[in-house]
Amino acid sequence: MDFDMLGLAPRLVSALAEQGITDPTPIQTQAIPHAMNGRDVMGLAQTGTGKTAAFGLPMIDRLIKSGGKPAPKSARALVLAPTRELAKQIADNLEAYTRGSHLKTVLVVGGAGINGQIKRMEGGTSLLVATPGRLIDLLDRRAVNLSQTEFLVLDEADQMLDMGFIHALRRIAPLLPKERQTMLFSATMPKQMEELAQAYLTDAVRVQVNPPGKAADKIDQSIHFVAKAAKTEVLVELLDQHRDELALVFGRTKHGMEKLSKQLAAAGFAAAAIHGNKSQGQRERAIRDFREGRVRVLVATDVAARGIDIPGVRHVYNYELPNVAENYVHRIGRTARAGADGRAVALCAPDEMGELKDIEKAMKAEIPVASGTRWDPVEPEKKPRRGGGGGGRRFGGGAPKPEGVGAKPGRPNRRRRPARKAA
Repeated sequence: MDFDMLGLAPRLVSALAEQGITDPTPIQTQAIPHAMNGRDVMGLAQTGTGKTAAFGLPMIDRLIKSGGKPAPKSARALVLAPTRELAKQIADNLEAYTRGSHLKTVLVVGGAGINGQIKRMEGGTSLLVATPGRLIDLLDRRAVNLSQTEFLVLDEADQMLDMGFIHALRRIAPLLPKERQTMLFSATMPKQMEELAQAYLTDAVRVQVNPPGKAADKIDQSIHFVAKAAKTEVLVELLDQHRDELALVFGRTKHGMEKLSKQLAAAGFAAAAIHGNKSQGQRERAIRDFREGRVRVLVATDVAARGIDIPGVRHVYNYELPNVAENYVHRIGRTARAGADGRAVALCAPDEMGELKDIEKAMKAEIPVASGTRWDPVEPEKKPRRGGGGGGRRFGGGAPKPEGVGAKPGRPNRRRRPARKAA
């Protein structure tokens, strides 16, 4: 099947062909016909399968065919995304799809000057792509009017739930017309998603390409069981095997990833970091340099797990396993994009066995072991006693030594003085 057979306007099909997009992906084949008929859609598909086109193309098609001009400060279609990176990626794709048409796209996200965004919305827009927080800022300033919005899209809705954007959505939704088309797209299906769908979708059709939580088939996954103190050394050795290829490295904390990027730069890698402490301009420059090959290793927190669509990413490293199991699938989904092959490598310390168990349960599969052996389950990490040793092991091989092995004897307890009698 091609895009002609899906009923899209010839003008839109030609614009896609100019970009080398000729064959729809499975999620596009399933979702587009229902969306073209005006149905609410809940789409479930793994990352890298073309969800943006699945909701964007039918929406653009209907806007082109209906004609009309948006009123001042209004948006005919609203797309909400949880992160700045994902919102920008969506806006870039929509601009490419609408090239040569009368449709206008406006992007509003945090970390960028709000006055310029207010000015861009003065004349209204056909397509508004926004992060929930910045949209509320503009609504509070009466710079945006949603009373004439015909389409609402919630992209990566599961991450919106994880990041607490449900409260923002509850403020935004009442400002939209009840008569609208709503589409919700996600890579995973947590329990709260059904509640979200029931609250905001009407008689929705559900389309699903892969079971929620399943990673892309073309991703070669592996895991190294590594002592926490040896992770950086092992990562450097692994990265050194493919210095000319693009690699993404994911971790949990902003400060930790900033430190790691500096360590990799000191080791001779062209590395950069993106996380919540970086300005929007810094994040965009880092991603642009990564896309163009000036940066070969991009170190990131989960802020980038769903906002990077770069076909050239061949390797994804989980330097630290995510606390939320589904985020593992989103992280590794940054490779093997658009049908390409990719590798996903995880480094697991003893105190991450709980996270690993949750990840493998969500994927319904074990990750193949590349080195070491699975750590035995351990109790939650306690503060080590002074002089305690960790065994000095680099790779896994059963339970680590108990804390305090090899420590010097502690100072004996001092005898307490008898309590002084009350006067």
